[in-house]
Amino acid sequence: MAPDALAKLFAELCLEAGAIVMEVFGRATIETRIKGDSSPVSEADERAEIFLLAALSRRLPGLPVIAEESAARGITPSQSGCFALVDPLDGTREFIARRKEFTVNVAYVENGAPIAGAVYAPALGELWFAGGAASFVRAAPGAPLPPASDWRVLRTRPLPPEGATALVSRSHLDAETEAFLARRKIKDRIDAGSSLKFCRVAEGAADIYPRLGPTMEWDTAAGDAVLRAAGGVTLIPGGEPLRYGKADQNYKNGPFVCFGDPNSATFS
Repeated sequence: MAPDALAKLFAELCLEAGAIVMEVFGRATIETRIKGDSSPVSEADERAEIFLLAALSRRLPGLPVIAEESAARGITPSQSGCFALVDPLDGTREFIARRKEFTVNVAYVENGAPIAGAVYAPALGELWFAGGAASFVRAAPGAPLPPASDWRVLRTRPLPPEGATALVSRSHLDAETEAFLARRKIKDRIDAGSSLKFCRVAEGAADIYPRLGPTMEWDTAAGDAVLRAAGGVTLIPGGEPLRYGKADQNYKNGPFVCFGDPNSATFS
C-alpha cells in the first residue's frame, strides 16, 4: 500500500480508536494501574490497542505490529524492516489528569524511517496524518474521515530571525533540555504533552522540540512521520535522522531534537 493510502487508513482507524478513548475519558472515575516501568496505564490504553491491532490485522494482514501495551507484556513480533508502531494512548498522564493533550498514534516504518503515520487528539478533535504529504483536519471521535477538500496541507516554517518557539514536555522536562535551550535563541516556550509536539512543529506553530530523555519508538513514530512529510527533521546527536526498528534496544529511543527548519538543525 502506498504511503498516502496508509496514512488515510491510519487516520480512519485513529478516529475509531478515539471514540473508545473518549468513552473512558467521559467517565466519573478512570481506573488505572502502574506498569513495570512505573508508567500508568488505563482501560482506554488497553481497549484502544485491542481495537487497533485487530483492525490492522484485517486491513494489513501479515504486517508485524509493535504496540505499547503488548510490548509491556513481552509481545514484540519479529520484523525485518517493514512494520507498524502503535501507541493507543500517548499522554496517559495527561489523560488521567483530565487534560486534553493525549493522542492515538499509528505509524508505518520502512527501512528505519517512518513513512506514514496518523496522530489524533480526540479530546481536541484534531487529526494530523502523513504519507507523501502531511495534512490536518478537524474530526469528531468516531466520525468518518472528512473529504480531502477539508484537509489542510502542512508545511514547517523557516526559523524566525527573532528566535525560535520551543516546545517542551510538560511531564518530562529535565536539566539537559534546559541546558540545550539555553544555548539557543529562544523567543517563546510552550509546555505541551504527548506527540502533539511533533505536530505543532509540523504545522508551523513552533520551531523546535528537544527530547533528551528516553522515549519509545511508538511514542514518536507517527508524529515524526507527520513532521518529516511537512518538511522538518528529527535528528539524534551527531546529526543523523532518528531511526526505527531498534529491536536490539527494545525499541527505545535515545536523545533527539525535532526541527521545523532543516537549515537550523544543529545540536551546538
